[in-house]
Amino acid sequence: MDRKTGYEPLHTLKPVAPDVWVVDGGWIRFYGLPFPTRMTVIRLDDGGLWVHSPIADEAGLADAVAALGPVRHLVAPNWIHYAWVPAWQARFPEAVTWASPGTVARAASRGIRLHIDHELRDAPPAGWSGQIDQKLADSGYHREVVFHHLASRTLVLTDLIENFEREKMPWWSHPLLRLGRVCDPDGRMPRDMAASFRLRPGHLRDVVETIIAWDPERVILAHGRWYDQKGTAELRRAFRNLA
Repeated sequence: MDRKTGYEPLHTLKPVAPDVWVVDGGWIRFYGLPFPTRMTVIRLDDGGLWVHSPIADEAGLADAVAALGPVRHLVAPNWIHYAWVPAWQARFPEAVTWASPGTVARAASRGIRLHIDHELRDAPPAGWSGQIDQKLADSGYHREVVFHHLASRTLVLTDLIENFEREKMPWWSHPLLRLGRVCDPDGRMPRDMAASFRLRPGHLRDVVETIIAWDPERVILAHGRWYDQKGTAELRRAFRNLA
């Protein structure tokens, strides 16, 4: 889509906190709806970079990321956030690729052969243990790993909360976004995703209680306006039927 996302400048590193950046990207379509994209970059204690949900490498983005340090980890955090991982693997062949359960099978169903090195689980691996906590949310349908950067108190979500700003979305999408309960300022878990957790309510409650206990100051989302302050309060609002 040529239409602006409202998060310009795109493909540009934007500081969030010490050693944390977001990068806003262009549109991607999912089930016919346009979604603005966003990735997160965290510099670890050893200087290596952790790249979450890579977006399209345009306008020299990969070079700008490489200037921050060596790219050590590429993270596909849920089963539908993998589209640009192969391009980043080609650009950074020494990086280790991590993906949530189900991602490789989903990619294969779309004709994409995705190689990963490791599946993500509840426990953080040695590469970022003690720096980034993580938790697997698994409904049996939607599988997403959420992360918390301890030093900056930054929670990184993907689709567990979506928060689309109406003025930045095409007019025809507004009824669907309202139906999905994903409109700013009250963005929540998409209705269809929440329904997928109905058979595992205890598990979802445990995930929500865990991320609230982390007490993040900010919450980065992949789609829509993210929360640069009062992160724990936003989590309580978004998951108010559980927390």
